[in-house]
Amino acid sequence: MRFRLFKKNLLVLLGVSVVLVTLLFSTRVLMVSNNDTSRPGNTMKRSQCVRSSDPVKFNSGSVSELAQSVYSANFKQCVQNADKFPGDPQLVLVVQVHNRPEYLRLFVKSLEKAAEVHSFLLIFSHDYFSEEINTIVQGITFCKVLQIYFPFSTQLYPREFPGQDPQDCPRDIPKDRALKTGCLNAEHPDSYGHYREAFITQTKHHWWWKLHFVWERVQVMQGYSGFAVFLEEDNYILPDFFHFYKSMIEFKKTNCPDCDMLALGNHNGLDGFSGLSNKVLTTGWMSTKHNIGMAFSREVYYKLIGCSNEFCTYDDYNWDWTLQHLSGTCISKTLKVLAALGSRVLHTGDCGLHQKENCRPEWASQKVEEGLQKAKEGLFPPSLVLNGAEPVAHKEHVKNGGWGDIRDHVLCNNYAKRL
Repeated sequence: MRFRLFKKNLLVLLGVSVVLVTLLFSTRVLMVSNNDTSRPGNTMKRSQCVRSSDPVKFNSGSVSELAQSVYSANFKQCVQNADKFPGDPQLVLVVQVHNRPEYLRLFVKSLEKAAEVHSFLLIFSHDYFSEEINTIVQGITFCKVLQIYFPFSTQLYPREFPGQDPQDCPRDIPKDRALKTGCLNAEHPDSYGHYREAFITQTKHHWWWKLHFVWERVQVMQGYSGFAVFLEEDNYILPDFFHFYKSMIEFKKTNCPDCDMLALGNHNGLDGFSGLSNKVLTTGWMSTKHNIGMAFSREVYYKLIGCSNEFCTYDDYNWDWTLQHLSGTCISKTLKVLAALGSRVLHTGDCGLHQKENCRPEWASQKVEEGLQKAKEGLFPPSLVLNGAEPVAHKEHVKNGGWGDIRDHVLCNNYAKRL
């Protein structure tokens, strides 16, 4: 009996290794050195992106053809509008995109109204390809744009890990029954006895892969010494976003040199904006407060990536709650944030991971426009004022689970490794 159980566990682990080696080998083009043309089969060159107006042509006729298009786009890294806006970017915005085109349109609309947007580099990181989304992004003409694609999405692996394999255990099956049925991940439920759901785990996977790919693999980012601001498709930036960012950078130099991050947004909307417009706060980073419009430098990225194993094995499917867990544990010094009290980033999405119905993006648009009319007097403050300095301490929380599968742990850890 013990031998049979050992043999079964060994086969599961070997299966994980085979799956991950296959996944990572299939995406080798993403990991090779950009100047290495000596490797067998490495015949692709960056020069294939002849003009910035030559985006990769996507073939979505089949999953394998779509996957090849993704690999090609990630390798070529064609920067849209590069000829029109030469020179290095003054600010990089990294936008995680799933499949909410109406909210994405609203986000792009806000960008178009932002002051000095021509100096931005927008990096859209996609985990779902559609012609509609592609058309929205490729319609941007006011700054440089790069599209990258998460290569381990459920769209590219619809019936196998990292997607949902038909032989995976049902979410709510008890472990003893799962072991009897022999479903693939029977040995690895989460802390609450539930088994993985691919659509739940994808966001954390995408966020961690994106973080690594942007700072390590994106060619146009090499040599960039500024902050990158991390946003999502259902965000909306205010017209003085860049002005406020520059003010925060200057304020940080003299008033908070030990601040690790900036939080240009919060979840309070535009309530009381005029009175809060020029006010900032220093505090410890918290998931519920500082996960919108978060900005940090390459140096802070290195702190995060140094905790890859802890991030990838912590049983919480949320990247932001996982980050809060790391702050003050694996990252020994709790992450300190300089936070805007008058938010420069709004959250417009009334639909997301857990809510799929009754989505009304037109209501969000109307609400934003009405709010901006009331807030416009507070835009572009000439200087910033420190409104408070809260204690910077580790804030533990009850983990949410959803991330107990060993396959997720191993794949997540491999994003930061070269083949």
